[in-house]
Amino acid sequence: MNLRKWFFLFWSALLIGAAGSLVTGLIMMVVNGEKTNGMTDFLIYLLILFGSGIMISVYSQMGFFAYLILNYMGKGVFSKRSWQMVQIVLTVLALLDVMFLRLFVGGERERLSDIVLGIIILAAGIVTAYVKVKQTHISALVPTLFFMVAVTVVETIGVLRIDVNAATIFIVVPLLICNAYQMLILHRLVDGAMEERASGKNEQIKESHAL
Repeated sequence: MNLRKWFFLFWSALLIGAAGSLVTGLIMMVVNGEKTNGMTDFLIYLLILFGSGIMISVYSQMGFFAYLILNYMGKGVFSKRSWQMVQIVLTVLALLDVMFLRLFVGGERERLSDIVLGIIILAAGIVTAYVKVKQTHISALVPTLFFMVAVTVVETIGVLRIDVNAATIFIVVPLLICNAYQMLILHRLVDGAMEERASGKNEQIKESHAL
């Protein structure tokens, strides 16, 4: 993927994250019945949401590129089938961790929210994987589920420590949107880069024949 395409992914993901944060924050404000003191406070609130969305997007992109490196290393160390099994096991463990681990170690604290969070992340992963497979190939199923579930769970560890449902919703929703966007657009950028390289090689061949 060349530099121009990387910049496109970076800036488009920033906008997606900012939009997701704005929509999530406004919906939460309406649901909770919160009000701002005048138009100035409302604009400041929108600016805070926008900035938060950008930071969440950057965090999501860090996780995405870490996943790309991990996937590259995994393919080099394991066979194709073995790497798929490793991803499946890690996905299941991550999902069980976010849904049930704190239920057993959290004392008397109510953990229904963790189970709901796990279900939401799994549902987002399944939907994203379905769309990805429709756009590409069945081989994209396991990597997409792994990224959308396991990587997202790792990325939410920080906000889970805060143990505030509103903060979890505000972070997880834009994060899932950014992760899904990056995964769904990746093959288009890679395919485009491969086509450009192939086109360049064809031009070089034509030039050599012309000589």
